[in-house]
Amino acid sequence: TTGASSNSDSSTTVESTEDNPDGGCHIYRNGYYRSGISVAEGILEVNIIQMTSIQLTESQAENSLVDFVVTCQGSLPTDVCTVVSDPTCQVSKSMVCNPIIVTDECLLTIRRAFEEPGTYCINITLGDETSQALASALISVNGGEST
Repeated sequence: TTGASSNSDSSTTVESTEDNPDGGCHIYRNGYYRSGISVAEGILEVNIIQMTSIQLTESQAENSLVDFVVTCQGSLPTDVCTVVSDPTCQVSKSMVCNPIIVTDECLLTIRRAFEEPGTYCINITLGDETSQALASALISVNGGEST
């Protein structure tokens, strides 16, 4: 079927429908259309710039603590998720997500605990309402020391 209608700039819109062998139909519309677009900058980049082991006393030595200093470009994140996986980054061992408040510059420190020595793949994801960005690193935790 075809039909014509007018819009504010006096152009004609033609709509046609045809049967499709798979049982559906396609609608083709020709003419002028108007729409609004909102551009969201989003989080463009995440970098782990430093990893520091936190020295614990003998009574606290059950877990190894590591501070990750992270920077980002673009919009400011509202949450951070850290996924700890095996060294191949294939098998997830734990995941921790927290809301964060970054007010001016995207520079934050994330502290995570490791239950036992070993080599781990760390994925740190920063997110906001419209975007996410990821940084990954391999870390070797050796009873209170990390590289």
